[in-house]
Amino acid sequence: MLIDSHAHITFKEYENDMEDVIERSLVSHTQIINASNNFESSIKAVELAEKYKGMWAVIGCHPNDLNKEDFNLDKYRQLAKSSKKVVGIGETGLDFFHLADNENSVARIKAEQVKYFKEFIKLAQELDLPLVLHCRGEENDPYGAYDLMLDVLKSEIRGVIHCYGGNTEQSKKFLDLGFYIGFTGIVTFKNAKDIQQIAKEVPLEKILIETDAPFLAPEPYRGQRNEPSYVKFIAQKIADLKELSFEEVEKTTYENTCQLFKL
Repeated sequence: MLIDSHAHITFKEYENDMEDVIERSLVSHTQIINASNNFESSIKAVELAEKYKGMWAVIGCHPNDLNKEDFNLDKYRQLAKSSKKVVGIGETGLDFFHLADNENSVARIKAEQVKYFKEFIKLAQELDLPLVLHCRGEENDPYGAYDLMLDVLKSEIRGVIHCYGGNTEQSKKFLDLGFYIGFTGIVTFKNAKDIQQIAKEVPLEKILIETDAPFLAPEPYRGQRNEPSYVKFIAQKIADLKELSFEEVEKTTYENTCQLFKL
């Protein structure tokens, strides 16, 4: 059994064939954890999780969507309590890749993201749910956001840093905090040597595999719409990098995901 630990089946890319995509995944023995980017998608993720055996929901607000909704943490709290299929809080975190040009606006946006990130951390602690973290740095400073996130995360909390894009030293710090490292289709790209090296070094017992569908389709589907059934290509690449069998990576990453999200 495989499990895609992070997908976005609620996104518009699936509005015409959502059920087919889900069925393709489940029939191929690939379960799905649906992550959210705002309150609307959080509601949809819970509805899908309730409908399908082998699906679960992670609810939260992506840092780039914080200013697109009337943010109310209590709405997320009540939604989390409404269903046992809610297994995590996220994706939440920091994203400095698309910031305003005005220096004062940049400082304000960063401060707001940190503020709401801390609120989601407290909510995860309150509900005893793991965090699903998003982190993306500025184009001229790809690792700065990771350093800031690590500083914020000094309090005890379990979770996964999804779609990992930090450096080797930062990955070790996340591991020291007890976090899992999530690898997407990027690890299959020929030019992703740095991420491949990190995947070699991170213990298999601390790795989750994910598609981040509809984004980041792995080879041989790079550039196309992604879907959870493609997570097998990520598992195979991890196996190749670590010189392990596909079956061992499949079994261990499944167990890792179940342990983190208490499935």
